[in-house]
Order: sequence, then C-alpha cells, then structure tokens
Amino acid sequence: MSAVLGPNSYGKSEVRLVKVDRGAERHELRDLTVAVALTGDFEAAHMRGDNTGLLATDTMRNTVYALARQHPIESPEAFAALLVEHFLQAGPSVTGARVRIVEHPWARVGSHPQAFEREAGGEHVAIVTGDGAGIAVQAGIDDLLVLKTSGSGWEGFEREQYTSLPETDDRIMATVVTALWDYRHAAEVGYGQTWAAARATVLGAFGDHYSPSVQFTLRRMGEAVIDAHPEIERVHFSLPNRHHLLFDLERFGLDNPNVVFQPTTEPYGLIEGTVERG
Repeated sequence: MSAVLGPNSYGKSEVRLVKVDRGAERHELRDLTVAVALTGDFEAAHMRGDNTGLLATDTMRNTVYALARQHPIESPEAFAALLVEHFLQAGPSVTGARVRIVEHPWARVGSHPQAFEREAGGEHVAIVTGDGAGIAVQAGIDDLLVLKTSGSGWEGFEREQYTSLPETDDRIMATVVTALWDYRHAAEVGYGQTWAAARATVLGAFGDHYSPSVQFTLRRMGEAVIDAHPEIERVHFSLPNRHHLLFDLERFGLDNPNVVFQPTTEPYGLIEGTVERG
C-alpha cells in the first residue's frame, strides 16, 4: 500500500494582542488571542521539503500586529475578516484561510478613563473562513459560567443494576456555556451589538424556566436565540454539567435541607447539540 497526503493546513496559534486606542478623553482596550490557519497546495513542502511560496508562520504573527496598528478593531469578527482577506493573498499556493479570535473582556473601573478590571461573564469568540469567493462568519461565547440554585431537576431516567443516582426535582444546575452560531448574511450584521444581544438572550433563557434536564435547557436557549435574532441561522452549544453534590451531614447529627453542597469538576456529564431554523 502507498500513502498519500490528505487534507492539511498550517498557521500560527496563540498570538496574543492587546491594543489601546488612546482617545483624548478616554482609552479603549482590546485584548485578543488570534489563531491563523491556511489551506492550499502545500504538497511540495510535505513530500519534497520544498518550501517555495510558503508564508512563514512568524510572518503570520507579525501581520496580526501590523494590521492591528493600521486598522481599527471594531469587533473580533471584523478584524478576523480583515486578516482572512490579507492571508488569501499570501501566495499562489494558498486557497483558503481561517482566523479564530477570542476576545478577553475588560470592564472599565467606574468612570475612570484609563483603568480597567478583568470582566467575568464569558469570552467573545469569532471565526471567519474565506476561500476567495466569499467569507463565512461565526461568533459565539466561551467560558460563560452560569448557575441557578433551584428550578432544575433530573427524574424519570433509566434505572438498571449499576444506577446509584437518586432522582430529584430540586437541584443546583451549573454549566460553562460554550456557544457558536452561524450568521445568515454576514455582511449585514452589526457584530458587536448582535453578540451582546445574543449573549443576553442566552442568559435570559437559562433562567426563565424549570429545567428537567440540561438537554431541555440547551434546546430552550437555542430556540430563544433563533427566535430573537433573525440574522442567526443556527447555534451549537456544549454544556458540561458542573455537578453540585448534596453533602451528607447526617453522620454529624445535622440535617441538610438542600443548603450545603460539594461542587465537583470531574468527572462530568457533557451535553452538546445544535438548534437551527426549520
């Protein structure tokens, strides 16, 4: 049997970028992590060690900083699209580019024009891909830790010889939301405003119902996003179940009416799914 080269790409990951826009009255801060991946005809490099026409990944890193200096960063999506357009012109062997940007949020300290604190509540993810004929834009949320102390249960599940988990109609529900959605018409989207509004929709839907399962809440959040935002075609969620176990205090002569819990991070249940327009 002979081996052939299959799909491949190369690029630069974990490019850390902070940009300060120094206005006369106040400063604006962008804190990004950028990953670049190129696809194309790179067979010569793999098969013969011929690097002719290949852009060095070091050059990709430098390009991120250079374009950040020359252009405003209005949103992660817009900056990713700018990078994609640039890298599609990187050489005749390049046929596709993919840029993933994660924005790490900072909040202004009070009304101070130049002081910031790290903001909790999830990171802004943007993924832009292009092949010369057009671009596709995805956006989403990463590392959004949410919890509700009631309004959730887990009952009626299959029981067999190895089942030990008791049923409950009142439990803590916690998860770390990872969401990624596809825009229907990317050129017509106001990226920053839409991301903030979709995040608010996800948070509102997380808390607005009794949840018999993480699966039910996944569908509820996705449906809310699709209903509220016509510019979004579909949304995918990955929801780890951050268990909070009721701690046994009876051995100490104490009751525990659903007030003292032991949080665990592993092992954990992982629920994933996509909600899209019919």
